[in-house]
Amino acid sequence: MAHTYITVDCDGTEDAVAVEEPLEIRVDGEPLAVTMRTPGHDEELALGFLFGEGLIDGPRPAGPTPDFVGNTVAVKGPLSGDPGPRRFYTTSSCGVCGKGALEQVAVISRPAQPGPQVARTLVAALPDRLAQPTFAKTGGLHATGLFDAGGALLYAREDVGRHNAMDKVIGRALLDGLVPLSGLILCVSGRLSFELAQKAAVAGAPILVGVSAPSSLAIAVAQERGLTLCGFARGATVNVYTHPERIG
Repeated sequence: MAHTYITVDCDGTEDAVAVEEPLEIRVDGEPLAVTMRTPGHDEELALGFLFGEGLIDGPRPAGPTPDFVGNTVAVKGPLSGDPGPRRFYTTSSCGVCGKGALEQVAVISRPAQPGPQVARTLVAALPDRLAQPTFAKTGGLHATGLFDAGGALLYAREDVGRHNAMDKVIGRALLDGLVPLSGLILCVSGRLSFELAQKAAVAGAPILVGVSAPSSLAIAVAQERGLTLCGFARGATVNVYTHPERIG
């Protein structure tokens, strides 16, 4: 994909570096959020972000702004949720940065549906099926993949922000009519944080898998929302932290 990485001179040799640039999300022409992201799939990112914040309840027209301002995406309103006084600024490392009060952090969602029964060996193997072509060049991106219950990869997205990569996948699924993600599995390339567990829960995913460790708050959110949370998925092994009834 264009603009996902650049080459720079490093001690006399070329090195590939992941691109990080700001993206402003506007709704009906009004600025709402700025996130630091890797360019590409910006409409998906905007829709996934708004859905994960409870501000839209379905797909919306989205695209470059009419004035063609770079690094800006326009989403058609009105919003189905009230952002109140909130204006978001999220860094590539934090998906809840910019929220000024504790009550702005939690986004309410319905408990996950029963979902599929999946073999433990299949869950453990999902990270190896997660396409990360730009990470292979730069070593600087996170990835999220959406899989069906048989382990087939439906979408994969990369970004400097782990929360952005998930927003892009959820935004794509929203456009394709797959949300809620009942019967599907989300897999991320790194650790399992609170914001990733919350985004997965809001999107209705029954299972979230990560290569690395979960945080205590991610486990708490997953337990409360009925989400099966699986960490340290590597090779033939995986740890199941919540709702193990979906893992065979």
